[in-house]
Amino acid sequence: MEQKRMVLEEWPVKPYYKRDLAVAYAPDITPVAALNRLAVWIRHNRTLWQALLDTGYTNRQRMFTSAQTELIFLHLGRP
Repeated sequence: MEQKRMVLEEWPVKPYYKRDLAVAYAPDITPVAALNRLAVWIRHNRTLWQALLDTGYTNRQRMFTSAQTELIFLHLGRP
C-alpha cells in the first residue's frame, strides 16, 4: 500500500510534455527513441489510441492533457 501511494505521488495525473513522459517510461534510451517507442505503444493499443482520439489528441501536440495522461496511465500503467 505504501509503495502504491509513493507511485501515485511521484506520477500524479496532470499535463505532461510528451518527451518527459516518454523518458519516464524508457529512461535508458535517448529521448527521441523514447518518444518513438511511446508512439508505437500508443498506436498499437487500439483501445488507448481511440480513447486519446476521443479527447481531441493529435500527433503533433507537444503535451498530453490531464485526461490523456489519465488514459495513458490506465492502459500502460504509471512509469
